Amino acid sequence: MKLIITAFVFAGLLVSCNSSDKTKTTIQESETTEITTESKQPETNKALQAITTDDALIATALMAAPEASRSGCKVIGYNMAGEFVTLKEGDNEFIVLADDPNKNGFSAACYHKDLEPFMARGRALKAEGKKHQEIFDIREEEMKAGKFNITSGATLHIYSGPKAEYDPETAEVDGAKLRYVVYLPWATAASTGLPEAPVASNHPWIMNPGTHRAHIMISPLADESH
Repeated sequence: MKLIITAFVFAGLLVSCNSSDKTKTTIQESETTEITTESKQPETNKALQAITTDDALIATALMAAPEASRSGCKVIGYNMAGEFVTLKEGDNEFIVLADDPNKNGFSAACYHKDLEPFMARGRALKAEGKKHQEIFDIREEEMKAGKFNITSGATLHIYSGPKAEYDPETAEVDGAKLRYVVYLPWATAASTGLPEAPVASNHPWIMNPGTHRAHIMISPLADESH
């Protein structure tokens, strides 16, 4: 009788062990499935494309402009052939400078048409090989001499990021953010009440105070994920 009982107990232990092993195996398989699924989730950027056509240059550049004004903006800049041209004609108050496809990253700018003489002079001086400070000094003297004028309150919108990849459905550039400039020639911290350095993201401050290029700068909010 003892032998029969012992046999039943042993058989029960075997069933229990097998059941336990299957449970562990099921849990391990489940964990593996979850890990595999999670590892595939970040593949959400398959829709992104490189900016390789003039149409893409135009579409991404217009993201720098206020949405309601995009259809009427003039777009200028380097085309894919490396020529500085008018990429799109416009009829409103904005001019958009497209990203330069020969430079790393992405940077497009939208500015009020009254700023074009100032911007064009900067491009011309840069083409002559002048450095940043030289360009600043030359335009400072030329504005004092009345050769061009920066309208007080004229705006510049900059749309920039580290990558030149975009979503062709929305024209949004991966990682790009907007920052804003409001020109106030010769303004100072004292005349505006603004600090000369940023206090925090999205807070206005005055840059180049007391010069022809004095402007209110509003930088983008810090990425909440960081």
